[in-house]
Amino acid sequence: MTEQTTPQDPSSQGTSTQDTGRHDQPHRSGFASFVGRPNAGKSTLTNALVGTKIVITSDKPQTTRTVVRGIVHRPDAQLILVDTPGLHRPRTLLGERLNDLVTTTLSEVDVVAVCFPANERIGPGDRFITGEVAKIRRTIKFAVATKTDLATPEQIGRHLLDIQEIGREAGIEWAEIVPVSATAGDQVSLLADLLVAQLPEGPQLYPDGELTDAPEEILVAELVREAALEGLRDELPHSVAVVVEEMGLREGRDEDRPLLDVHANLYVERDSQKGIVIGPKGTRLRKVGTAARHQIEALLGTPVYLDLHVKVAKDWQRDPRQLRKLGF
Repeated sequence: MTEQTTPQDPSSQGTSTQDTGRHDQPHRSGFASFVGRPNAGKSTLTNALVGTKIVITSDKPQTTRTVVRGIVHRPDAQLILVDTPGLHRPRTLLGERLNDLVTTTLSEVDVVAVCFPANERIGPGDRFITGEVAKIRRTIKFAVATKTDLATPEQIGRHLLDIQEIGREAGIEWAEIVPVSATAGDQVSLLADLLVAQLPEGPQLYPDGELTDAPEEILVAELVREAALEGLRDELPHSVAVVVEEMGLREGRDEDRPLLDVHANLYVERDSQKGIVIGPKGTRLRKVGTAARHQIEALLGTPVYLDLHVKVAKDWQRDPRQLRKLGF
């Protein structure tokens, strides 16, 4: 896996507390989790801090369905970022299970960072999440104003005051309130410094160079789902699930010409949805396959043969048996 560098905001460089030349500071290691309503920029921020894409992103709400750990390696610390699904008022059994996954995760990390998109006014969803976070005791709490590149300075200023007020209403004293833009790199390194400063002293928890502990099959399935979500409208994105059935290097190939075979199923809830995902004469599914294959090859550094099939798992979001089958 190739590590990429995220562009940083020049104005934040002078505020960074990282000093690679100092060895008298204790090494720190620990966990921080981003939480927020769906589509608050949590996954994009996780990728920016890690320096490469380890979690999928989409403008569709509730894109994230699994807990993925991204690992930030620094001379002075190892910061493990736990990306979680968006907290929301659930309408299905899947939604309930995703919320349970989030609340369990938040109770086990060192820092919880609540994300509030700067280009949107704070609303009922943000108050619901802040209230849930307020229930977590003995955990340091940050507030992050995300997507500042999409807001004016006046909007950002008002947004920061609103964040302070929503914390006061919930009984939270924010340890830090940090405006960032993950896409532009603004203040990303500063946020990393502030998170690291709150971690306990300790040794590395993961080997050098390891950027995530998620199994490759999970990462591949998520990249296929990300490609499948592109262009879908209304409720259909929530109905798409992906399972990698088989994955491995093709036998009989020379070592300098490897080929990774991936066989995956896309599941939807109804026959009518199956036709939408496949598209006329399979055109849409071929586009999904091409986009996903390029992403998988970039992630794993190996040429890929991707075999996709679309299947129906009736009402799987509400069926405990189907949810177990699909890994929820």
